[in-house]
Amino acid sequence: MGHGIIAWIIIGIVAGWLTGKLMKGSGYGVFMDMVIGLIGALIGGYISSHLGLGSAADNGMIVSIGIAVVGAVILTGLLRLVTGNRS
Repeated sequence: MGHGIIAWIIIGIVAGWLTGKLMKGSGYGVFMDMVIGLIGALIGGYISSHLGLGSAADNGMIVSIGIAVVGAVILTGLLRLVTGNRS
């Protein structure tokens, strides 16, 4: 069973915050960190489902947050390649 919209917002907020703490640099601000976390959940879910691990919605909340963080870290790395390093 998948997560509801409130759960996805919570996952995005937590994933964005964790990504801001994990990645070296100044970050993108609270709102953009949440957006990056939500988009990271989509990216992480896409990657994990293609690796046979199941999508973020198929797992529990903690695993979904981990998948979203991985996706958000990938997205942040790509954004920094395009926009320059934010150190």
